[in-house]
Amino acid sequence: MTLSRRGFMGVAASLTALTPFASARFSGAHAEGAQKKIAIVAKIGGIPWFNAMERGIQSAGKEAGCNAWMIGPTQADAAQQVSAIEDLIARKVDVIGVVPNDASSLVPVLQRARAAGIHVISHESPGQQGAEWDLEFTTPAADGERHMEALAKATGGKGGYIIIVGSLTVPQHKLRADAAIALQKAKYPDMHLIGDRFGCGESVDDSYRTVMDQLRAHPDLTGVLAFGSQGPIGAARAVDARGKIRTVSVVGPFSPGQGAKYVRSGAIRCGYIWNPLLAGQTLVRLAMMMATDKPITNGMDLTDIGALQVDPAQRSILAPKMQIIDRSTIDALVALGL
Repeated sequence: MTLSRRGFMGVAASLTALTPFASARFSGAHAEGAQKKIAIVAKIGGIPWFNAMERGIQSAGKEAGCNAWMIGPTQADAAQQVSAIEDLIARKVDVIGVVPNDASSLVPVLQRARAAGIHVISHESPGQQGAEWDLEFTTPAADGERHMEALAKATGGKGGYIIIVGSLTVPQHKLRADAAIALQKAKYPDMHLIGDRFGCGESVDDSYRTVMDQLRAHPDLTGVLAFGSQGPIGAARAVDARGKIRTVSVVGPFSPGQGAKYVRSGAIRCGYIWNPLLAGQTLVRLAMMMATDKPITNGMDLTDIGALQVDPAQRSILAPKMQIIDRSTIDALVALGL
């Protein structure tokens, strides 16, 4: 089944009144006074990727007996994330998790959270200042390179390509794009980057319009490398609308249920993802360890993840568990509800 777009319930009346967020909250059977409170601030609410992450957050919260919920901004906007975190500080939660839209913009508010005795963990933001740990499922360099290799294979290593990122300030997307471009320049000289990066990958409509514009402006465009889960979807819509499925290759990470028809038609060639549901579960499990002062150590085994690669010096946690999405895997991934 596909992941449906749905609204988020208000975290509380005060949050609904004061900030432009949609969110969902887990209400468990345990008495709230005895529960640890863990809030994860997503990049944006209401899209399939973060809907799946929210399901993971809720299931892990129930498993752990904690009060775990996700807050999703109505737009991929750093200011909205700052407002959400300020509200969470006032509510004295135990742990704040965040998937930043702009790493640097969050530093002051994350530092205020830490000063208030709140633990902080980030995701998709290596080296995030103000966070105690950062959780990743791949390294940006490895992911950028594997996607560029896939694009080069799809295009025959020739022609112009564009890069879409979630926004120009998303740390992971910037690093992925850097690695992809560096690999292309070193290994595929017959390919060339067209223009600069386009920061529209968290919006299907914006990605669609961007790719339509680039297809009109650049007859030599043969590839789209899109980071941000909505980028490949919007790009595929544009390629399909222009009748370019056979001549323009779209590669990038996306939610399988949302992109299944484009994979089957060939409008999306492939992408690599980690499981967002598993990411939500892992964030909550790690957050509970932080909230209860349990050590996070190299090689420790978390359910469904396996051994973690923990670097205390870099404050990084790597759970290398990636999955290719293509015609050979799409049906199984959709069946999992991703």
